[in-house]
Amino acid sequence: MFGVCFTHYCQPTVSPEYFARIVPISLNKPTRRFVSSWVPVIVWMMLIFAGSSDALSAEHTSRFLVPFLRWLDPKMSFETIATIHFTLRKMGHFTEYFILAALLWRALRGTFNALPRTLISGVTFLIAAAFAASDEFHQSFVPSRTSTFHDVMIDCFGAICAVALCAMLSAMRQQRSAARI
Repeated sequence: MFGVCFTHYCQPTVSPEYFARIVPISLNKPTRRFVSSWVPVIVWMMLIFAGSSDALSAEHTSRFLVPFLRWLDPKMSFETIATIHFTLRKMGHFTEYFILAALLWRALRGTFNALPRTLISGVTFLIAAAFAASDEFHQSFVPSRTSTFHDVMIDCFGAICAVALCAMLSAMRQQRSAARI
């Protein structure tokens, strides 16, 4: 049951066989598919929520971005730096909700495979848009953050682009499989 490890101050270690007997990690196929579909969505939503805290506010991101831009070009004007900072932050909004919608599409498609593509698209967009609105609402309670409708629109645009891409790829895959038959 227990082995002795001579490399770490002779502390007893648990053998892999013993661990495998007491902790069975065997999920059936539907459960494994459900977990592999939805855990990435939940983790990504948690990352977005954490990013809405004070740690990733404009004030804090400028602390490392401005010196980096000054290092790239010491003569860069403050207006240029502010424009780059603003653009990168808005691209971040677009990207994080593009990824969220793609993960949602994957999870919904894997869980509800029989549903039509248009319904999956609509539900994916609605969940992403609702999360974007709730995220901006959350930011309204963080003193160093600002909550704007404009950011929700950028988030929704990222989500709709991902939904359109996923729907297009799904349609292409369906056409290819139909052509093989």
